[in-house]
Amino acid sequence: MTEQQAERPERPIGKVSHYFGKISVAAIDLSDTLRVGDTIHIKGHTTDVTQTIASIQIEHASVQSAKAGDCIGVRMDEHVREGDTVSLVG
Repeated sequence: MTEQQAERPERPIGKVSHYFGKISVAAIDLSDTLRVGDTIHIKGHTTDVTQTIASIQIEHASVQSAKAGDCIGVRMDEHVREGDTVSLVG
């Protein structure tokens, strides 16, 4: 983690409910709002991934934002695991 990342506050916004390895997509159950362009930090037992959201899908349809209660699909640059915590950075 860089010094800049350490200074940016994070707040939990959901959990990874499933990871589709063949297509590198995480299914995330949201407890808060998430928008395209936001930066998320996914942390788990062996996971530590920070990534900017390039696209969000709900039921295979692309959307610009999602709200609490939505289950979304997000393409990931790295492998994440079920149960990992998703936090919004900044």
